[in-house]
Order: sequence, then C-alpha cells, then structure tokens
Amino acid sequence: MHPRRQDALMAVVLFAGGLVLLLCGAYVNRGVPVQVLAVPLAVTCLGVALRRRAPVAALVLGVVAVMGDLCLGPSFPTILVFTDNIYSATLYGPRRLATALLYVTSVLTVVAGVVAGFLARDWSVLAIGLVQSGVVLTTPTITALMIRNHRDQALAERARADQVARLAELDRQAAVTGERTRMARELHDMIANHFSAVAIQSAAVIARQDLDPRAVRKVLESIRENSVRGMAEMRTMIGLLRAEDDEGDPTGHRLTDAADLVERCRRAGLPVELRVRGTPPGLPRPVESAGYRILQESLTNVMRHGAGPARVVIRYDADAVTLTVENDTDGEPAALPGSGTGLVGMAERAGLVGGSFTAGAADGGWRVVATLPFQTPPEELRTGPSAVPDRPWWSIATEEPSLVGTRGRE
Repeated sequence: MHPRRQDALMAVVLFAGGLVLLLCGAYVNRGVPVQVLAVPLAVTCLGVALRRRAPVAALVLGVVAVMGDLCLGPSFPTILVFTDNIYSATLYGPRRLATALLYVTSVLTVVAGVVAGFLARDWSVLAIGLVQSGVVLTTPTITALMIRNHRDQALAERARADQVARLAELDRQAAVTGERTRMARELHDMIANHFSAVAIQSAAVIARQDLDPRAVRKVLESIRENSVRGMAEMRTMIGLLRAEDDEGDPTGHRLTDAADLVERCRRAGLPVELRVRGTPPGLPRPVESAGYRILQESLTNVMRHGAGPARVVIRYDADAVTLTVENDTDGEPAALPGSGTGLVGMAERAGLVGGSFTAGAADGGWRVVATLPFQTPPEELRTGPSAVPDRPWWSIATEEPSLVGTRGRE
C-alpha cells in the first residue's frame, strides 16, 4: 500500500478510536458536548493524514487542535493523537524544525511541570506534570530524532557503498584497459621486428629476378630464422597470458643482447653500426627489457622507413643508460604499413622505468633517444605512488610521455 494511503487509513482508525474513548468519558467534563470535543480530534487526525505529505502543516493543525481542546476539555484522545503530529513533524520535516522542536518541547515540559506544581503548591503535582508533559511533548520528539538519525546514517552508508561500487568499477575498467595496453605493446614488439624483416626480404626476393640460388637460399634462411623467433616469442607470450602468475619477463630479452639483435638485422639486409660506450653494469630487469624493446622497435622502423644504414650508440653512465638510434631518410612513404603505436609503445616503456624518450627528424635523418635510469631499485618502481601493487613492471599504467616529431613513423 502507498504510504499516503496508509496515513489516511491511520487517520480514520485514530478518529474512530478517539470517538470511542470520548464516548467512554476519556475527557475532563466541563459541560461541553462530546460532539464539540470531536472537532479538535478530527483536526489532529487530519494532521495524521498529512504527516508525510506536509509535516509542517500537520504540526500546525495539531497545535491549533490541542489549544482548542485544552479550552474545551481537555480530552485524552486529542492529546494522544497530537503526539503523532509532533513525531511526524520531527521525522519528516526539515532538519532545522526537528532541532527547534527538541528545544521547544523540552522547555515547555519544564514550564508545564513547574506551573502545575506552583498552582497546586504540591511537589508531587510538579513531578506528575513533568512526567505527563514529557510523555506528550519530549518523548515523541526524541524518538523521532533517533529514528531520523538512524535513517540518515543508513542513507549515508548506502551512498558510500554506491560510491565504493562505482570506484571499484572504475578501477576494474582501468585495470582492463591497462592489461589490454600491455598486451598490445608486448605483441607489437614481439611481432613487428621479425615479421617486418620477413616481409622486406620476401619483397626483395620477388622484386629481384637476377639473384643466384645461393643469395636466395641466404635470404630464405634469414626469413626462416625471423619466423621461428617470432613464433617462439609468441608462444612465450601466450604461455605467460595463460599462467596464473604474472611475475617474470615475457621473453627474457635484455639490453646486453643488443649485439645479437643487430646481427639479425644485418642478416635481414639492414646495415647497422653498433657502438657501446662504458661498462655495462648489472641493470635491473625492467631497464634491461625496456632498453632491448626500444632498440628492437627503432631498428624495425629503420627497416620500414629508413633509406640508409642505422647507427646505434649505447652509452652506460653512472646512473643511466642512453640509447641513440640514427638513420637517414628519403622522405618517401613507408614501404610497409605500420600499426601506428610503435613510438607510443617506446615512450611508454621509457616512462615505466622513470626515463625519457624523444624521437624526431635531426640532421637530415631520424633520431631516437631514450634515457633509462637504473639507480632506482626495482621494488621502488613497483611500489611507487603511481604503480599498481603486486603486478609486473610491464603492466603498470603510466601517463603517456610526450613525443617529438612522430609524424611518418609508427
């Protein structure tokens, strides 16, 4: 049943019960007919019907009815229904009205008791007056305030629970997005280098009709090597995704394997000059892997977009390692399509370890520079303010670093 219908039904029941009490003589007889005493009762019952819809109006009706009833009787049913008028105004009315009613009813209770005791000149009458006034005025107000506080607290807890649920959903969406980004970056880095070399060599064999069998065999061997390596890394990545434990390096590649990577690029037909300056220290695994992937993606872009040999410089300083990859460009469109995420992925990898990354045109060619600090221990990288606890370094979501001159590259 609708709450308003419940209030109307309650008002009818209270009015009928009040009439029975009046007929039974539950009033102070001052020679006033029972029919007249029923008028204040009806007014207070009307306030009951409006208790939720208009609690302030219900209180006003109750006050007017009680004042009239005190002059005529008073009668017990009207005063009893008036307690509900006070209760409703405190529970459903404005917060300021509820607070004001607490003070007003408390003062009226004391005043009524003192006046009754003073007029009767009897301390027992004063005590009885205090108790009766408290039951009629203060008790409904305090009861309604307690229920109202519990109700407001329940609403606040429900709102807090909804907010926590929304935050949990946002965290879940962010985790899913971060995981998708990580998977896309890993798959891109694993596939792009090997299959770009395969595509370039295949295109060269198709375009050149004057190659001798030995040259063709050499190219096919390089194609097979890149295909096998790409499939092996794909199997490693799939095994990592199927595993319950995310810890560990997806492929185990390190920056110290740069010579092997350069040699494979040379066998694929890309002239690469490698220089290593400084002594390689024991780098943290995140820095090792990030440096290798950045170098791999840079050489892949050279094969796709470059027009000349690549120059790679790896410089080990006291607190950081710097990768520099330079090559000439001819300004022609890329022979092979790219996914458009290579430079973004390199910048993300540098940002994950607290480093910097720039890429852009320089001296008539293209230059990629990545600086990766390695003084910060890996545990701090994983437990920093922006990291996700208990996740491997490559799944930590970071803000995308700015790229310089990314036009024309992945």
